[in-house]
Amino acid sequence: MSESHDARPAPVPSPSPSRSAPDDAAARPVIKVTGVVLRRAADGHVLTVRKRGTGMFMFPGGKPEAGESELETGIREVREELGIELSPDDLVPVGEWHTEAANEPGHGLHSHVFVSTVPLTQTPVPAAEIEELRWQPLDGVENVEDLAPLARWYALPAVRGMGP
Repeated sequence: MSESHDARPAPVPSPSPSRSAPDDAAARPVIKVTGVVLRRAADGHVLTVRKRGTGMFMFPGGKPEAGESELETGIREVREELGIELSPDDLVPVGEWHTEAANEPGHGLHSHVFVSTVPLTQTPVPAAEIEELRWQPLDGVENVEDLAPLARWYALPAVRGMGP
């Protein structure tokens, strides 16, 4: 089991007239999540989701429950959000990143991302908090402004580098 990365404020040194305030990034809360990249069989596009009440598209996934591994979190979240059953053998790690949270201003994100080795042949039906699905081509993701920073700048370029 991995150590919890729940947000804890960083220690703040005693202020002195010659010192500037501590870096805001060091003291901000961090959200731990797992994301799962699902690819469409026909063209390799990636399924992104938009959660209710938000404007950014991201991977299916979410926060771990108590005692859950990153892999278990990804499997549970994909089942809850899309009704897709995956096994641990279906998922390959893509990477682990620390980025800005897409929908929680002032928060950092500690993400583990996996890619499914099982290409989707049909578009799943959104469930739980998922309001909208969108198939995202891997090329040009850097220009997609409503794509979460994790997907846009880190995970999708890494998936693109993995090949089909």
